[in-house]
This record gives sequence, structure tokens and C-alpha cells, in this order.
Amino acid sequence: MPMTGPGEPFSGPARHIPEPPDPTHRHHVPLAPPDTYDEENPPPQPVAPRRRGSVVAAAACVVLGLGLIGGAVTGSWLTGDSSGASGKPDAFTAAGDLWHSIPVDELFPPTVDGEGAGPGSADRTWTRIAVAPDSGCKDAFDPLLRKALAPAGCLRLLRATYTDATRSHVTTVGLLFTKADSAAMGVLHRRFEEQGLDRRRDLMPRPYAAKGTVAAGFGDAQRASWTLSVLTDAPVVAYAVSGFADGRAVGEPQPAEDAMKADATTTPAQAGLGHDAQGLADRVERSLRKTVNSATEKPS
Repeated sequence: MPMTGPGEPFSGPARHIPEPPDPTHRHHVPLAPPDTYDEENPPPQPVAPRRRGSVVAAAACVVLGLGLIGGAVTGSWLTGDSSGASGKPDAFTAAGDLWHSIPVDELFPPTVDGEGAGPGSADRTWTRIAVAPDSGCKDAFDPLLRKALAPAGCLRLLRATYTDATRSHVTTVGLLFTKADSAAMGVLHRRFEEQGLDRRRDLMPRPYAAKGTVAAGFGDAQRASWTLSVLTDAPVVAYAVSGFADGRAVGEPQPAEDAMKADATTTPAQAGLGHDAQGLADRVERSLRKTVNSATEKPS
């Protein structure tokens, strides 16, 4: 069966990468309708399509500060009119157009080094074991999370699953490319932040369980820790969800932010699964950032 090459865009069937060698309630907050969304069933009041001119100009001063584990590596994407003084194309629009052309290895590298990304600032290394084909969002999220994300719409979803160096942990990283403009992404970001939607157990993302890999048993019951971020200057929702590779169920999943605290004693915290989710999510966002910066650089 043909598979997408490492330098080709996402397409075709799921890629399964050979496994690496073994190295020796919170209070419920009502959510707005609709309860489903996909390409065939968009929200009843769809977000206005992104425009390359005046709409994104209103967000010209928005800067996304991305805190990266293991170092003070920070950057920014400035949204603005593509005819501005910098002469660069609109970064927000460029980011939204990447899903159909970005090479697999550029967004989800085969190996990700997480210097200082583990518990106690220990180094981490993750190896990609599967890449899902680009898809819609109909079956990719639990119903309540679909409802929460519905205002942004679903353009495309890209996902990959990684394992750690010991092959005992698995983590799915996802990038949801939305149909929203910068203003709508800002509204959604504030809603998630103010209502704590990114920390609710009933709003955890689903993993990508790739058959024939150590993640084959990585289902909904195996979710242990997660992180989810609604970007404000790119039409993207980034997330990661981690669990054990042996298929054990986790009774009390914990947000990565809490699982990474020094005094945390939960199973996800003690295993370092919060560090896996946050570390991989941060680094995939960094890869996306680098790609957008390259796409918007002014030709010399």
C-alpha cells in the first residue's frame, strides 16, 4: 500500500513508522451549540471567512508568546496587512494554508529532542511511530469538545503519535486547522481561558491509536495527561494527549500543567506523562512557527 513519503504533504492512508529499538469536575460550564461539526455540518452561524486585508489588520499588534520547556525560546507571528511595511505575506493566512502542503517531517519530525523537558529538567527524546492521514473532525473529538470548538469550524486535522525512548509512554499530537478569522480565534481563546475549558477532563482530546505500533492500545480510557491551546494569531488549535504504552486505564487524568508541578503525586505526574504532553505540544508549535516564518519571509 503506497504511503506518504517523509518529504511529502499529508495525504493517503495512515503512516505507521516501525517501532524504535528497545534501548535496554471541575464545575460544569454549559457550552454553546451545535453539538457536532464537520465539513458536512458546519455551525449554524459560521465564522466569516478570513480576509487578507482589513480584518487581519485589526489584529496587527497581537503577539503569541510561546513558552517552551527547557529554554526561554520565544517568538512571535504578527498579523497584519500583507502590503504593510515589512513586505511579508499575512502570517495568519499563511498558517491557515499550510495543512495541504507542509511536509510531514517538517511539522512532525521523526525524532524530537526535549532537552530539559522531563521531570527534574531531565532530557527527553520522542520517536514518531505513526502519522494519521489529514482528515476532518467528525470522529476525532469527544462530543463535548466538538461542541466547545464548533464556533471555529473544522478545516483539517493533522495528527501524529510518538513514543518515548523506553517505549513505555505514548503521546498523540494534533493540529486542528480551523475556518475562523483572527477575531474569532481570539474570542475562542478567551472563552477557553476564562472558563478553564482546557483543564476539564470531559474535554480531553482523543488519541490516535495506530495499529501495529506500541500505541495500538492507546484509547480513550488510557488518556492520562493532556494540554490544549487555542492560538490567537493562527487559525490553529494545538493539543497533545499522553498515556501508557501497555494499555492500562487511568482513573484520574490530569492536565499537563498540574501534572508537571513538583509536588504532584498523581500517576500521570509521577510517570512524567504531563511533561510528555506539554513537551511535544510545545515543540510541534515551534515547528509550525518556523514553517510560517519561512513562508512569509520576503524574497531576497
